[in-house]
Amino acid sequence: MNDLWKRLRRDIPAMISLGVIGAVVILALGAPLFAPYEPTQQFADGLSDFGTPLPPNERYWLGTDLLGRDLLSRLLFGGRNSLLIGLLANGASLLIGTLLGVVAGYVQGRAGNAIMRFTDLMMAIPALLLAIALAAILERSVWIVALVIALVNWVQVARVVYTETVGLAARDFVRAAQALGAGPPSVLMRHILPHLLPTLLVYGTLGISTTVMLEAMLSFLGVGVQPPHPSWGGIIFDSQSYLMNAPWLVFFPGAVILAVALSFNLVGDALRDALDPLQRRRLG
Repeated sequence: MNDLWKRLRRDIPAMISLGVIGAVVILALGAPLFAPYEPTQQFADGLSDFGTPLPPNERYWLGTDLLGRDLLSRLLFGGRNSLLIGLLANGASLLIGTLLGVVAGYVQGRAGNAIMRFTDLMMAIPALLLAIALAAILERSVWIVALVIALVNWVQVARVVYTETVGLAARDFVRAAQALGAGPPSVLMRHILPHLLPTLLVYGTLGISTTVMLEAMLSFLGVGVQPPHPSWGGIIFDSQSYLMNAPWLVFFPGAVILAVALSFNLVGDALRDALDPLQRRRLG
């Protein structure tokens, strides 16, 4: 772990990205402390004389939205929902994909083929369309949106885990454990899963970026987190008709989504390079 941290510290973009992620997480978790107002509070002076949102000013640092609510407060509280969905959905998709991929790769045969053919079927269905259909059918909430994203996002993890498990199952140390009488649960837990942890760590980091973006797309399309609960994508969805007259309503949440997604991607790439044996030799 110390070696991993030393290699990560050499990657300046990754360290900056970790700082961005840490700042966003702290601000989101501490939203009740950092937000100047309640996210649903409408102000009598929050709109101009013509009934339009106010631009950034001394009182409302990021301006107000179409209902006269403070945009900064809504972004902070919306970050809690967006990041919570990203973490929950990514954790669930990792769990589902790892379980199915490991079982299919180790058992193989008809059971393994059936699991992977189902995985191929799911990969053939556009994830966004499936997520929209599921979100439209189910009652929408933070937990349901996270479940919907997990149900459409596990297939890539399952495919990668399956490929690595097939390779690990043919290794001499696994066959030696089987020859000594170790059962499948013991082989999976003691010999295969530990070798999958670097891959899962990288996919877990990169997956948060994907799930945050997918949540934003669902909210933008109106099938994500429902009002009055704010989310970054929901703020953009509510403000799309004001894009020309009040561009800050779209720019600020869009910039936050972009910064978070890019930061998780850069950290995931840095972890992949740091955990790659060939890359480690090149870096010394």
